[in-house]
Amino acid sequence: MSGTHPSYWARVSPDRAAYIVANTDRTVTFSELEERSNQIAHLFRARGLKPGDHIALQMENNEYFFQISWGAQRAGLIYTPIHSHLQRDEVEYILDNCKARLFITSGKMRDIAIALRREKIPVEHFFMLNGEASSYEDFLAAVAAQPTTPIADQVAGAHMMYSSGTTGHPKGILPNWTPAKFDDMPAMLLASSKWAGYTAGSVYLTPAPLYHAAPMVSGMCCMAMGGTVVILEKFDAELALASIERYRVSMSQWVPIMFTRMLRLPPEIRNKYDLSSHKKAIHAAAPCPADIKRQMIDWWGPIIFEYYAASEAIGQTGIDSHEWLAHPGSVGKAVLGVLHICDDDGNELPVGATGTIYFSGMQEFEYYGEPEKTRASRHSKGWATTGDVGYLDADGYLYLTDRKHFMIISGGVNIYPQEIENLLSSHPKIADVAVFGVPSEQFGEEVKAVVQPAIWADAGPALEQELLQWCRERLSHVKCPRSVDFEKELPRMDNGKLYKTQLRARYWP
Repeated sequence: MSGTHPSYWARVSPDRAAYIVANTDRTVTFSELEERSNQIAHLFRARGLKPGDHIALQMENNEYFFQISWGAQRAGLIYTPIHSHLQRDEVEYILDNCKARLFITSGKMRDIAIALRREKIPVEHFFMLNGEASSYEDFLAAVAAQPTTPIADQVAGAHMMYSSGTTGHPKGILPNWTPAKFDDMPAMLLASSKWAGYTAGSVYLTPAPLYHAAPMVSGMCCMAMGGTVVILEKFDAELALASIERYRVSMSQWVPIMFTRMLRLPPEIRNKYDLSSHKKAIHAAAPCPADIKRQMIDWWGPIIFEYYAASEAIGQTGIDSHEWLAHPGSVGKAVLGVLHICDDDGNELPVGATGTIYFSGMQEFEYYGEPEKTRASRHSKGWATTGDVGYLDADGYLYLTDRKHFMIISGGVNIYPQEIENLLSSHPKIADVAVFGVPSEQFGEEVKAVVQPAIWADAGPALEQELLQWCRERLSHVKCPRSVDFEKELPRMDNGKLYKTQLRARYWP
């Protein structure tokens, strides 16, 4: 039996914690995870699901999420977690697009669950846990009726995540899946796990929602290697620090907005907790402003690691604190795959030139049911891109500029909002910021900043002028915002990504 699957650890360390829900201190051991995931796999078979079939789940972080994921994984299913903040039409779109035969939700999602129009989706079996709704089976009761021994035809499944939809309909990202031994870890996940450093002694904190790729996949990788995962039901800056102390967390994964919120805690709270067990803090998912990252390294020491990757799993870069201080702003060198920077015609660009980021040498994927979008993600040589833009320095370090979709063209000049957002986010009166292009009769587009002030009472003309002057003193004037609007809260979801499309739409006819 492979030493890279929870079933192995259930045999050799049955009483070790596979995961802990920090909010309630609920601990699930490897033996309990083994029994529950076996029962869930039996339930899938009892409802007629076979390897390669699709299921979906929509729920908050809770003690059952990983049990369902591992049950689907050992039953050979393609399983899709759905964002818990999506509304009916969005959930229906994903259920229809992924052709889910079975859907599991929770009582907290009841309003969405009962609003689903069943004639619009292919789902045959509906389950709910910790709640009741007409025509939904009680998931926990159905599971309890199943045997705890493994199903006879175990085979490895795969997750199919959906892109976050920041630039349109989310896209289902289906890996090049073929049935394999149920306890074999795919080569790319194994390589990524080794880079992260998961071991049987790891205690890994994940404060982000498990329906996103990084926290779910990283958590499963950590358990596969015998480590313990600590889950926060919802990110809370002080609870995150308290959990590091309480559970002697050795490693963690974050998004940059979490760093900002922890840094904004009063000093007496920030310095209250013993973080000495914490040896590796990984971050990804969104660009981290350089000033924020420097503050985190000053606070936690050189334990900050960053990677750049995507749910499409086309490649990965990585960088540690010492490298980053020598190459500030970089997301690192390629650790999986080979990097290429190309112009719009697909020609490779020299060092320092900005273009579309491609990776080669990694696994194939497709956007499920979207052949044109799949083709658009490919270079003529077969390399793959997710549409991000950046450049390489002479040492091979990658620097992200922005997504091509968000580039502003003002008077024929290409302007990437990320640089401006990074600068504005370092202003002490700003909690969050979005920068994008708005119509301009003279230039076609001009730069607009929408700001969430740290204190709402500061919003107004005086702060606008202060921010505009702040930018003019530090940036080329062509890149500076022409105006600033204020919002009490920007649409930044708990995956750390800023949903600018809905903000930008207000300014365009």
